[in-house]
Order: sequence, then C-alpha cells, then structure tokens
Amino acid sequence: MNVIRRRRAEVYTVTNAPKPMSEDIQYRQRRYLISMSIRTGCFLGAVFAGVAGAPLWLIGLLVVGAVFLPYISVIFANGGREPQPSARFESPDSPHHKGISGQRPEIRS
Repeated sequence: MNVIRRRRAEVYTVTNAPKPMSEDIQYRQRRYLISMSIRTGCFLGAVFAGVAGAPLWLIGLLVVGAVFLPYISVIFANGGREPQPSARFESPDSPHHKGISGQRPEIRS
C-alpha cells in the first residue's frame, strides 16, 4: 500500500507584509526634517552664542553639529527601508512555546 505524504501548507500572515513604500518614505522624510531642524537650531545657536560672547567650546560644538548633521541625516534618510520583524506561527514543540500546566505560577522570594 502506498502512503502519500502531504506537505504541510506554509502559513502566511498579513503581519509578514512589509509597510507600504509611502509609509516608509513619510517616516524617512519626517526623520530628515527633525534632523535638519536640529541642525538649524545648532547654526542659530552658534550665531547667537558668538554674539553673546559664550565660551569658544560651546560655539565650536554648535558649529560642528551644524556642519556634520546634514551628512549624517542624508545617510540615514537614504539608507533604505527599515527591517521588519517577521511574524510566524510556531509549533507547540518549539523551545519558545510554553505549555499549559493548569496550575498557577508560584511566586518565590
């Protein structure tokens, strides 16, 4: 007698679907806008600190922020899509699956 073994169908979930490209672009644009706002604040802060006679180290720190933030922002904005965690169904035999014992957990001190 021949026994026909059937493969178990692989289960796909909707949560495995990646975010739409429009959401990803909006997220990266928002992150870039926040970074450029911080850069503008650094630049204006450096100008006002220089006029007010602030310590040179503070002015230098603000200038460095204003100079290097655009480069860092562009790298992160063009870095590509964010990785998405995949959702999957696990079998009850997996090591991460906790069995149901029917007993309440004990609290030990």
